[in-house]
Amino acid sequence: FNKNALNMALFSQRSHLTTHMGCHTGEKPYACNTCGKSFSLRGTLTVHLRRHTGEKPYSCGICGKSFSRRDSLTVHMRRHSGEKPYACETCGKSFRHRGYLTVHMRRHSADKPYVCDTCGKRFSVSSTHRRCHTGEKPYACDTCGKIFRLRCTLTVHLRRHTGEKPYACGTCEKSFKHSCRLKATLAKKTPF
Repeated sequence: FNKNALNMALFSQRSHLTTHMGCHTGEKPYACNTCGKSFSLRGTLTVHLRRHTGEKPYSCGICGKSFSRRDSLTVHMRRHSGEKPYACETCGKSFRHRGYLTVHMRRHSADKPYVCDTCGKRFSVSSTHRRCHTGEKPYACDTCGKIFRLRCTLTVHLRRHTGEKPYACGTCEKSFKHSCRLKATLAKKTPF
């Protein structure tokens, strides 16, 4: 059994094998000149650099929102299509993100691995709960200056200024700023 022959059989090019071997050695030859963070793959560095430059080369053809990563655009497009490819095998609920399914599965197992150091409360997801104790509100609206504890709350708030209504009804063509409004509309239209 020749280990090198086996490795070459698994990788079509020697450079692919060399790159793969870096994950075993921990080698990270590609460094960011801005922050010094290092990466094992050149492509990962390229994506990382967009954090510093603000470049967002992937745009949604429906709403125009731009993204620094192609996979982020793919997940975003599910908002418009309604696709939820990750389904819970226990209850059947579906999700746009695999991570949301992972968090959801903890509801069925009662797994709460995160503990608040201040009050001891347990959570199934890494929580922003500590901000209840500190009063920290790190997210500010650039338009009106209002501050928020959660990024998602700021995102919803920004729609007041932009008029964005990302939740569209496929039946009546109405759009909504909040997903709960769309769900309420759909519930009224669904006969029981």
